[in-house]
Amino acid sequence: MLDVERWAELRREHFVRGVSINELVRRTGLARNTIRSALRSDRPPTFSCPERPSKLDRFKDEIHRLLKDDPRLPGVRVRELIEPLGFDGGKSIVDDYLREVRPLFVKQRTHQRTVYRPGEICQWDLWGPSSAVPVGHGQSRRAWVVVACLGYSRAGAAALIFSKEAPDVLWGMGRCLWSLGALPELMVCDREGCLHAGSGRPTDVYAGFCGRLPVDWYFCGPGDAPAKGCVERLQGYLETNFEPGRRFANELDFQLQLDAWFERANGRTHKTLRARPLDRLAEEREVMRPLPDGQPDVDRRWVTRVPPDPHLRFDTNDYSLDPNLVGRRVEIRAGQREITGRLGHRRARRPP
Repeated sequence: MLDVERWAELRREHFVRGVSINELVRRTGLARNTIRSALRSDRPPTFSCPERPSKLDRFKDEIHRLLKDDPRLPGVRVRELIEPLGFDGGKSIVDDYLREVRPLFVKQRTHQRTVYRPGEICQWDLWGPSSAVPVGHGQSRRAWVVVACLGYSRAGAAALIFSKEAPDVLWGMGRCLWSLGALPELMVCDREGCLHAGSGRPTDVYAGFCGRLPVDWYFCGPGDAPAKGCVERLQGYLETNFEPGRRFANELDFQLQLDAWFERANGRTHKTLRARPLDRLAEEREVMRPLPDGQPDVDRRWVTRVPPDPHLRFDTNDYSLDPNLVGRRVEIRAGQREITGRLGHRRARRPP
């Protein structure tokens, strides 16, 4: 059989340059009928191999039935179920066929690009650094980073926290909003246990936080990370560009380096927007609502009775109290930078 190049050459010589069939036979040594067939055919020659029967042919209907009942049935289990029926093939033949037909039984999800109005939305996520963060005196702790991203400008901010409890997460969210400099209309986040009370409802503490700003809230569906794709992409960039090759003296140094990184990230030209997030943020702030005078109060508060050993244990640390308070009830307030005990007009402060 002629290949495509030889077929095209014969047609060019005959139809364009006027070379006769006899001359083509003499030049190429091909059979006269072969040349005539090439000149008569207006389509390039194709090579095809006859389809060989597969060991799996007799079992395809049964595989379809199994996938209809459970579209995500593993290939190993499929082989186990069809072997008693007489299948004696290998792993590859089953896996290759499943890879081809499984999408016919699994509902495929489609995505669309979304364009946001200035100030319309701010997306949130939690990122866990791969290594514990030093906190001084040779100690280190597992930490998380609250990440925020505005939908229109793609400007981002982040705050380091040491627990996924509501007071810490909300403090991180507040710090990010103050870094961005204005309030969005809507806050979008996953169904974090400290924020989501179930069925798309916020916890009381999160509702109070949003009400004091005030902003609206929205929780993504279970496993619906693409619904907040802006912050997911920013977090991916943060994970691969910020953390590798860095060292941190302590948690304060971590936050300082994180802030400096976001200054550079917000000042770069965004590949999708073809603009700098910092420039679009200035435009976005003009239509966003201003921040309130102070951040919402999210400090932990509780009342306890001072034990005979006048110490307060909080977050694995002991803090000394006035011995004169033994047996008395005191109100404890634990913030991000200090812990305060109050009894009437007495007030004792201890660094955390």
